[in-house]
This record gives sequence, C-alpha cells and structure tokens, in this order.
Amino acid sequence: MKKLLALILVLVLAASVVACGGNGGGTAGTDGSAPAGELKGEVTVWCWDPNFNIPAMTEAARIYNAINPDAVINIVETPWDQVQDALTAAATTGVLDNIPDIFLMQDMAFQRNVMTFPELFIDLTNTGIDFGQFAAGKRGFSTVDGKNFGVPFDNGATIYAVRTDVLEQAGYTVADVTDVTWSQFISVGKDVLAQTGMPMLSTTAGGGDFIMVMLQSAGVDLFNADGSPNIAGNPVLISAIETYLELVDTGVLLEVNGWDEYIDSFVNDNVVGTISGCWILGSVQENAHAGAWAVTNIPRLEVAGGTNFSSWGGSSWAVTNVGNSALAVDFLKHTFAGSVELYETILPSTGAIGTWAPAAASSVYAEPHPFFGGQAVFADIVGFAGKIPQINVGVYFYTANDNISIAVSNIINNGADITTELQAAQEATEFAIME
Repeated sequence: MKKLLALILVLVLAASVVACGGNGGGTAGTDGSAPAGELKGEVTVWCWDPNFNIPAMTEAARIYNAINPDAVINIVETPWDQVQDALTAAATTGVLDNIPDIFLMQDMAFQRNVMTFPELFIDLTNTGIDFGQFAAGKRGFSTVDGKNFGVPFDNGATIYAVRTDVLEQAGYTVADVTDVTWSQFISVGKDVLAQTGMPMLSTTAGGGDFIMVMLQSAGVDLFNADGSPNIAGNPVLISAIETYLELVDTGVLLEVNGWDEYIDSFVNDNVVGTISGCWILGSVQENAHAGAWAVTNIPRLEVAGGTNFSSWGGSSWAVTNVGNSALAVDFLKHTFAGSVELYETILPSTGAIGTWAPAAASSVYAEPHPFFGGQAVFADIVGFAGKIPQINVGVYFYTANDNISIAVSNIINNGADITTELQAAQEATEFAIME
C-alpha cells in the first residue's frame, strides 16, 4: 500500500469542500429503499487525490443531481491516513461528529476496518445495489462474513505493460508473454535480456507486494479460516518466493531502491515493461515510445488454481452509520453502482477504470488507445478484473505482508533459508495478533 500511496499525485492536507446540488433537509431510513426524489439533505464524502478520486466523485454528484436535485453532495479532500485516523478515533472515543457519510477506503484495509469497527459501517447487501455486477475479486475486498460493506471503485487489476518493439527486436511478440506460466516468462525474459540487455520488468526491492500478487493469482490467502497466519509451510507462498528469487537471479527482474527509481526504469527505457496495478498506465505513458506498448495479463504460478489474473491496489466506497445513510446509499446506487455515463465520463479525464460489468460494454471502453498501438486496453483490463480470484485479507494483512517482505530481503541479501524465514514471519505475525 505504500507504493499505492506514493502513486497519488497530490495529497493536500486541506479540507476544501466542493458542494454539488440544491437545498433540502431531513433524512430517511437506513435501508436506501426510498426513491431518489424522496431523499433530501446533505451527504459528506471524504476522498483523496484531486486528479483521480475527487473528479470522479464530483462527476458522480453531477449525475445524481440530475435525478435528485434536492441532494447536496459535499466532497472533502482528505488524505487516506487522515481517514484511517478519524475512523480509529471515532470508534475508540464514541464521538462520531467528525465522520462523513461516505468515505473512500483502500481495498486492503477494508476488511480490517469493518471487522475492527463494525458499528461504524452500513451493511449494503440488501440495499438494492447489484453486487453481482462487480468483479468477484474486487468485490471480495469489502465483503465480510458474506455481507457487502463497500461499493467497488477503481480497478486494481494487475497487468503486464510491455514494449512491443523490444520484444520484436528479440524475435518475440506479445503473444509469447500472454497466458503463460512464470517458467515460460522467465525463459523468454532470459533470451530478451541476452539479446537486448534489458530486463523484462522491475520492482522495488523486497518484492512483498509482487509476491502478494502471485499469491492472489492462485486464490490463496495469508490466513486460515480461523484467522491464524498461513505463512510457514504454505506451498503456494513458497512457490511464489522461489519464482521471485529466480526472476532476480536470472536478471529478468530488476530490483530498484524506491518508487521514483521504479518509475524511471520503464519511463527511461531501462526495462522492457512493468507488472503492476492498471493504475500504473498513467506513468507508463510518460515513456516516449507511444504506439510501441501493449497490455496483457500476468504469468501464472504452476500450482493448483493458478491463474493469469490478480489485483494490486484499488479502493472502494463505504457508507457510515452516523448520518444521512439512506441518501448516501441511494447516491452510490445511482452512480458508481448504476451509471454507465459516470464511467464513460471519468475514463478519459482520470483514467479511472471500474470493475462494474455494464461499463465494460461501453463504446468508450472499447475505443482503441493510440499509445498502446490501437489496443482497446480499458475493455481488456475490465475483462482481466472479472477473472481475479477472490481472497480474504483479514485484519492483519499488512502485518503479514511486512513480515514476508523482511523474510524475502533476508533470503536475497543474506542467503537465509526460506523455511526458516517463513517460520519467523509466521511467529512475528502470530505475536502481533496476540498483542
């Protein structure tokens, strides 16, 4: 998630408010069932990034006011860490005055917050929102005990963005790195490296997020059903780490020291491409070789249940149990869970790719993208999202992820044993759970 936060272009500490709509008063019930025209009052929304999330929410407010002019949607720019701090403070003090009606939450933190502070969230399962229209892998991040607590927003589908001209220089095409195993990818990568001197991809050192992508692609959790860590002796995790080590050892994967160096690696022609969440495409387009890029799926682990699809980053909208929740639910139901127009409008201006299936059929998503050689990349990415295995991240995902990153660093830099390091990561995570 640190990498996702680093992607956010501007995180302003201000609380500037954008008001959309007319005047009105009163509140309705909390089941979101009343027609839009009967719901009046104000809804406050917290989200971050004036170049991505805020324009998307502003457009949603415009669309909703067309059917419910009596609603006022107040959009307050709020960095993610402040959102998390406010939730924690409200739950621990019982003072809810400073909590909004709707806020954006990072997907990997969603289950943790709902399970830790259940009294703050509205169960959206029976509000009339058709959650079956959202990709299961994305929807799962905001699902707890079979109940839906979030409306999915931006697509975190993992992609491989690759330079087609470099592949062709080595005698390969995008087809040679599509729907392949990691072994096949490494075989192509070694040949491309030998012929061009360019690694196939890069990532920041330690590879924690990279390994989590591999793990989710096989539908494997870091925690068992009872909440205990599933780290030591986890065969799929071991396979992912071994694959990562081979990528590094062969030079097919270049480890770099930070986010800026990572971006520079594919912008400045040091690597053939990048594997990341699809939100990386904005940075990819800083590369000078427009028209010589393509987007495809990622390699799969050679394990039972292995797929070529996974997720990296992304966020979803939550409704709190503190204000005008009926209006808040209705607003989301008619916009992020009900408006093709919304997704069509925000796609060109923000690059925000949703996981809502009806949007994938839009002609806007199907338009060829000149930077990617005329490929309809947005439609393809929505298709990838629909095939991502669903996992449960639980309360202690970040803790486990950090401990695994430490283990991988020790293995790579100090020659430590995988079994020993994963046992240490297991014990460290168990200790954190017991505290």
